[in-house]
Amino acid sequence: MSVPAAKAVLWDMDGTLLDSEKLWDIAVRELSVELGGEMTDATRHALIGSAAANALRIIFEGLGLEPDPVRMAEAGEWLQRRVTELMGGPIPWRPGAQEALRMVRAAGLRTALVTNTQRAVAEVCLNTLGRENFDVEVCGDEVAHGKPAPDPYLRATELLGIAPEHCVAIEDSPTGSASAAAAGCAVLVIPCEIPVPPAPGYTFRDSLIGLTVTDLNALV
Repeated sequence: MSVPAAKAVLWDMDGTLLDSEKLWDIAVRELSVELGGEMTDATRHALIGSAAANALRIIFEGLGLEPDPVRMAEAGEWLQRRVTELMGGPIPWRPGAQEALRMVRAAGLRTALVTNTQRAVAEVCLNTLGRENFDVEVCGDEVAHGKPAPDPYLRATELLGIAPEHCVAIEDSPTGSASAAAAGCAVLVIPCEIPVPPAPGYTFRDSLIGLTVTDLNALV
């Protein structure tokens, strides 16, 4: 039986296409100080790949603060403003990411950007990524539950009209990888800031350098 070809590639953004986790690191650590304490590395690692609401809960818990809804909402607004400001300048690409994105488009595969980042911040990042590189975009504030729930990837496959089993999701974090796997996608993991534990359905590469369509087809 022949191996079915991949029909779509679903791209995570922060830490996968863009080396933007370092900018998030600045923002969340500054927010922690604004809230009255220093962020531990354990808390920072727990934040990687998290949706906004869950990230704020983790920050507040890490500082021993009560999850007051008003204060958390204010913190969320502060964080979005700061991240948008930081993303306003040039954002570096992850190694091989720009070439891989172009390769996928040149091969005629459908593409989606699937990120836990909120739409307002993602729009700024799209100035670097290029809107023309994606058929659809799904952001963290556009689904009922962000990663690690499967909702973002299921929404992307729905918008593309392609079954998850014919899609390759490319991720860098445990949270995002779990989301893609739960949605039924093949998962290509390119770890960035933290390790991703092996799991069924995961394939690992050190980077996106040299990625080919043949590599993607082998995953589905």
